Parts: sequence; C-alpha cells; structure tokens
Amino acid sequence: MTPKESGYRFPAEWERHAATWLTYPHNEASFPGTMDKIYDSYLKFIKAITKSEIVKINIPDLVYEQQFIEQLRKYEINDSKIEIFINPSDDVWCRDHGPCFVINNKAEHKKAVVNWGFNAWGGKYPYDNDNNIPLKVAAHYGLPVYSPGIIMEGGSIDVNGAGTLLTTTACLLNRNRNPHLSQEQIEEYLMQYYNVEQIVWLGDGIEGDDTDGHVDDITRFVSSDIIVTAVEINKNDENYQPLQDNLKQLKKLRLINGKQPDLVELPMPSPVYFEGNRLPASYANFYITNDHVIVPNFRCKMDDKAMLLLEQCFPAKRIIDIDSTDIVWGFGSFHCLSQQEPEI
Repeated sequence: MTPKESGYRFPAEWERHAATWLTYPHNEASFPGTMDKIYDSYLKFIKAITKSEIVKINIPDLVYEQQFIEQLRKYEINDSKIEIFINPSDDVWCRDHGPCFVINNKAEHKKAVVNWGFNAWGGKYPYDNDNNIPLKVAAHYGLPVYSPGIIMEGGSIDVNGAGTLLTTTACLLNRNRNPHLSQEQIEEYLMQYYNVEQIVWLGDGIEGDDTDGHVDDITRFVSSDIIVTAVEINKNDENYQPLQDNLKQLKKLRLINGKQPDLVELPMPSPVYFEGNRLPASYANFYITNDHVIVPNFRCKMDDKAMLLLEQCFPAKRIIDIDSTDIVWGFGSFHCLSQQEPEI
C-alpha cells in the first residue's frame, strides 16, 4: 500500500504545523572557513520559528547539545519550545534528509512518515547518517513508515495542497538520482507517495545550486492558486534565460480545476559570491511557519522589494527577513534548513 492508497496526503506548507524539524550545523566541510559565522543567522531563524511553533532538532551528540543549549540562552530563546533529538547527521539540510510527514484524519495512525532515500544530491557528499534520520524519527513516535525505495529530496518539490506538485527536470531526471526510472515512473511515485494528481515539470534551477536544480530556489506555491517565481532582470546574468523559460512555462499552466494560477514575479537578489563561487541566493527559499514567513535577505537593494511582494502574498502572516549571506555559502537557505511536521 502507498500513502495515497491508504488515504494519506502531504499538506501544503502553509497548513498548520505541529513543529518544525531542523538538523544542527556541525560539519565544517559544509561551510568551509565560515562555520563560526553562520550561527547568528541560524539562531535568529530558530527564534523566529519559536514565535508560533515548536522546533524539533537533530543534534549529533551530547557535546553539541551543550553548545546548543548555551546558544539558546545567549539568544534568549524559550527552551520550552525546543525538543532535542540525539541523531547523528552529516549535514544541516533537513528539508532534504528529514522526515516527510503525511496525514490522514481517518486512519488509526493519523500521521505517517515517507522514508524517501537520500544520496546527498547525487553522491556529492557523505550521507549515511542523514539517510537514517526519517526512520529514527518514525521509530521514536511509533509512526507507520512508507519506503518508496527511490531517491527524493524535499527541496525538489513543492505542493499546493490541492493536488498539484511542482518540480524540475534538472533535478529529478538527473542520472545521479534514479537512473533506472523514466519520467513517467517518477511521476507515479510522486502521485502515490505525496498523493497528488498533477505534476508540473519546470526546467533548470539557478547558478550555484549544487542540488542540480531544486524547485524551492525558483518557484513556490503561496496558496492553492498563487505561485511566486523568481525572475532575473539582468539579461546578461546566467540565471536570466532559465528563469524566463520557467516563467513562460508557468504562464501556460492550468491547474486541476482548469484555472490559470496567478503568477507573482519575485526578483532575484544581486549575485552573491564567495571565494569566486556563485552561490544560489534566492528569495524563493523562504519558510512558512504558523504565523510568519521567514525570508532570506542578502544585504542588497532588491531585499526590500522582495519582502514587500511576499508580504502581499501572505496578508495573514508577518514577514521576518534574516541575513542569509553566510548561510548560503553552504548552498542553501532557510527553506533548505527546515522541514515542517503538520498538525493533526
């Protein structure tokens, strides 16, 4: 039985959360030369989440647990909103290796975990510890587990809670993920394990994205029928054409109900470089909590415009922008760091 056959579904991110899952940053290879700089933004991110929900965090051992507890005190974060799990990990990007929760109000177990395989974006980095985290979380809570047996990362998809899923060919059809599967077979897995009916394939991601093109850096649902999509205004920028191609494709999209979604064009920040490397800086990598939308800023002139646009997209939530310039050196931002656990 698959989640769809069992009546489970994967909720949209704006549906109520019981908690947000994170994985504590400890691997200096993830942020070479800047590890000490990321904690300020990371702790501010945690503090913003705890304004409206619990944070559940995977920490590799007791030494790092003590370091984290001291950081909570320093940043005056309410520790009653924090739950610590000693789970060894390889990297910080919980969106991709954390538990994928599906829900079913009518089932005996109203919550279950989809245990997608994780191979560190095509075997680029170590991943054995990360790959074990969903099973450990499910075992801790005694939740049913669905194991598709294929590679799938949380940042490679986005859903609208009404049957439509966004993804990219650049990532999910990459030969370093599931070379034995056709596009049609991957679609069937997406439909069965996320319980969706419509798969929308965009093309390439942005420069500097070592995931091979995650959709959460370029295009996101903000409601069941509104999509924000990143656009680059500089025609000489490497991101200009791929993002224009995606925009053109989205303009042709019709949702399951036959309606054309409203499109909001989200500007790209000024290019961010570190040691000559173009980084995947994007305002689309925001994270939606129960009461807020946490958006990366990059200390540039486009920050204010992006925040205003997202404020209009989420009239019932408050926008919190946090400097992500140091965090993005690890090739991700706030959405990549987090995975929601839905309320049931």
